[in-house]
Amino acid sequence: MGFKMIRNIILALGLALVSGQALLSQDAAKRPADPQSTFEPRSDPGAGQKFLEAFAGDWAVTKTFYPRTGDPVKTPGTCRQTMIHAGRFLKSEFVFQSPQPGQKQGEETTGLGIIGWDAGSKKFTSFWTDSRSTRISIRQSEEPFDGKQIVLVSRSLDEAPSADARKSKTITRLEDDGRKIVHRQYTVALSGEERLVMELVLTIKPKSEPTAP
Repeated sequence: MGFKMIRNIILALGLALVSGQALLSQDAAKRPADPQSTFEPRSDPGAGQKFLEAFAGDWAVTKTFYPRTGDPVKTPGTCRQTMIHAGRFLKSEFVFQSPQPGQKQGEETTGLGIIGWDAGSKKFTSFWTDSRSTRISIRQSEEPFDGKQIVLVSRSLDEAPSADARKSKTITRLEDDGRKIVHRQYTVALSGEERLVMELVLTIKPKSEPTAP
């Protein structure tokens, strides 16, 4: 192979490289800018979202309420859980059947929960609303996620919450190789003593069973 031919091959490769870089620059220029990211950077799903993915599905629910006096009260229900916003948050839609204390026969209670995990703080935050109340319940982790359970403590948006404001803590675990979710809610006294108030046991429905609406 002569010198002239080698030179021509090198020149051709160089032109191809320059052309390729120009095309890439043009493609980048065509992509729309994201001005919002300058003050609110994007963040991708992480370890917390990976854990929440196991909660997705249709579940049969047994809710047990533990009053201070008297026997526990059990209520059946259903729950559909789905990952939303490109896998960044888990949405939980509950329907509890009657009768429950204060309900009429045939009346249902509905609940909606949203929970996410922040890649920066490494903590979970949840929001809960239901048809029993006009309040929005907010809970957040106090410690980074340990990969095994979600522990949340109630939060208030009041600038100066009262010293006797009710506090609660929830612990959520996956059991039975992911076929069961156990969610327990505790009240926390000023002394630090915890009392179990409510327990939700969610059991995954077989594919053949009808799903919640």
